[in-house]
Amino acid sequence: MGSNQTWVTEVILLGFQVDPELEVLLFGFFLLFYSLTLIGNGVILGLICLDSRLHTPMYFFLLNLAIIDMSYASSTVPKMLANLVMQKKTISFGPCILQTFLYLAFAVTECMSLVVMSYDRYVAICHPLHYSVIMSWRACIGLAAASWAFSFLLALVHITLILRLPFCGPQKINHFFCQIMSVLKLACADTRLNQIVLFVGSMFVLVGPLSLVLVSYTRILFAILRIQSGEGRRKAFSTCSSHLCVVGLFFGSAIIMYLAPKSSHSQEQRKILSLFYSLFNPLLNPLIYSLRNTEVKGALRRLGKRR
Repeated sequence: MGSNQTWVTEVILLGFQVDPELEVLLFGFFLLFYSLTLIGNGVILGLICLDSRLHTPMYFFLLNLAIIDMSYASSTVPKMLANLVMQKKTISFGPCILQTFLYLAFAVTECMSLVVMSYDRYVAICHPLHYSVIMSWRACIGLAAASWAFSFLLALVHITLILRLPFCGPQKINHFFCQIMSVLKLACADTRLNQIVLFVGSMFVLVGPLSLVLVSYTRILFAILRIQSGEGRRKAFSTCSSHLCVVGLFFGSAIIMYLAPKSSHSQEQRKILSLFYSLFNPLLNPLIYSLRNTEVKGALRRLGKRR
């Protein structure tokens, strides 16, 4: 590298690039959504821990999802909120890379967890007599742990490939957090290997799991249609439709973000998509599950009566 090049020690997060008055409004708006995300997922977490009737594999995975959602949002939103009210919108290079790692890790963990949850529903509806054997507590803990371990290892692969690159500018990231594709633009070397690995990884953790979910729910649909009891059919549809809403929101926005051609979306549109699945999606998850799930609403009523 030439001696006149400056190595990047900190970067400027350009964020949404709006008027200062609008930044204050956005700060209040995003702070409200972030607070509701933590409260909503915290309520789900507390209900499942406190109510013994919810100590089942399905709610164990929902508890796991709530933890992921809170971690997912917390990996990017606090820094975004700080930058909205600060004049100096910088982040040191080390914390920037850490933010990239955590964001990738929690995003992949959510993908894997949604697949595991669809498998749980598949076993419960298509193989009810063997459910307690197949989805034992050892199996549930193993599936959850495997999802976390795989996700953090995959994120570590991406970060290792990033850290082999020299970074010498520009020092500006046109985003509200250190998103991996924006970070790669800071490198002053060939990033084709990183982009190929990112694309293959995205295909593996988005298209592959989504295909498994769709296959599972196709079989679930046929199994539900064979249920003779109207009440049983309604309960199965209610539970599965909640999960499908979450799957559609998360996978849909992520596939558009990482697998759609770059020319099809402007940078501002990509920021909005990133904001959707890093802030709004974690908020929608507890709302979808609580509003459409009679057992969660029942647990909330029972907790209210205790008070």
